[in-house]
Amino acid sequence: MSQKVAVLGTGKIGEALLSGMIRAGWAPADLLVTARRAERAEELRTRYGVTPVSNAEAAKTADTLILTVKPQDMGTLLEELAPHLPADRLIISGAAGIPTSFFEERLAAGTPVVRVMTNTPALVDEAMSVISAGSHATEAHLAHADEIFGGVGKTLRVPESQQDACTALSGSGPAYFFYLVEAMTDAGILLGLPRDKAHDLIVQSAIGAAVMLRDSGEHPVKLRENVTSPAGTTINAIRELENHGVRAALIAALEAARDRSRELASGKKD
Repeated sequence: MSQKVAVLGTGKIGEALLSGMIRAGWAPADLLVTARRAERAEELRTRYGVTPVSNAEAAKTADTLILTVKPQDMGTLLEELAPHLPADRLIISGAAGIPTSFFEERLAAGTPVVRVMTNTPALVDEAMSVISAGSHATEAHLAHADEIFGGVGKTLRVPESQQDACTALSGSGPAYFFYLVEAMTDAGILLGLPRDKAHDLIVQSAIGAAVMLRDSGEHPVKLRENVTSPAGTTINAIRELENHGVRAALIAALEAARDRSRELASGKKD
């Protein structure tokens, strides 16, 4: 018998998962979606051939429910799901900062929960999705999550105690790179380049550097040293980065992101 999967709160990340699952071979007939607006649900039906349902219907009929609503909306959603959700359904949460215990306390005893932090490169099948098991999740549940999120990129399993750090590093990570590209583009303009040419130079350099990091097996220090000639242009740039405390600022920024993830787990909204 085929497994039915429901994506609840199908925004950009939910839609990316949906399309990735279909590309990976999932039958649209086995995929259910919920959306806040009826026109959004109809758009998903037209685009992918999936079936829009209510949250209650998803709880009753799906074998796996992927919850992609915002963290502040999760409590309300669980109140809606709980009366209809049998304990043998797998819950996969994509909400930043919310521990699996939050779900286990609000759903039927023994409900398996898997926590996943993915990121926006899921939109181009290059996501980094970090997976952790709740108290009742088995190896089979984790493998199922691997299968789903593997359709939109790479997966990595970690203990749940490391999820806040992973949220800071990879969940928010793409924004740091976009920020860096934005700053480098501005620098290129200051140095006399047109914006489009500066953008192309930086983006291709970023792609090349990322592939080298992934495929070379070399430590990033070694790769950087290969570009850094004595008394050359690169070492002068690196000196300025160090003088301005860029390394320390990055460490502090990631600590701040981790701390905010912990605050979300404790229920602090502001």
